[in-house]
Amino acid sequence: MNGFSAAGYGDKGNIGFGRQPAVLVVDFQRSFTDSAYPMGRSGHVDQAVENTARLLKVARANEVPVATCSVGWNSPRDMAYWKVSSVYKDMFYGDAGMELDPRIADPSDFHFVKGAPSIFFGTPLQTFLTRQGVDTVIVTGCTTSGCVRASIVDAFSYGYRVMVPETCCGDQEIGAHQANLADVGRRYADILDLEEVIQAISGKHKDA
Repeated sequence: MNGFSAAGYGDKGNIGFGRQPAVLVVDFQRSFTDSAYPMGRSGHVDQAVENTARLLKVARANEVPVATCSVGWNSPRDMAYWKVSSVYKDMFYGDAGMELDPRIADPSDFHFVKGAPSIFFGTPLQTFLTRQGVDTVIVTGCTTSGCVRASIVDAFSYGYRVMVPETCCGDQEIGAHQANLADVGRRYADILDLEEVIQAISGKHKDA
């Protein structure tokens, strides 16, 4: 036997939910979910939006905090050296591409704009989660191999229990989605079925 298993990756079992979860929604904005945009034509992302909308309905009904973000900038001058040409279009303040998908948006949620891959980097998220007493984050959004993965790693680095409902994350290619969730799942996060997460935030069980 060799590889990750032989080296002990993932052999400690699931992390489990803590006392106070919150749902994080990464970049489910029109530039990624609307087919009018170059990056908005992924059926995999579209299905993830539908699944996340269902999760959010349960979260809000159970008073679980929800934080959503869009990615965008004032001008190209504010941007890092992205190798994705599409991010240089429709992702500036005032562009409709920065608007949250209407299936996700709700005025009761905590919403902000980020300028880097991670939902944590340079944003007010950490302060919000601290005020809510959150110890567990449920990470959803797109794309799995990009901003979602960066957000998972940062959430882990900040000491949160990280839960990822697999069908609430989407990418341009299913292979990239699967490979990245397998990778973070053996290191930083629990990769769960949506029904497991819904049960947990409905107060039906607590793991810690």
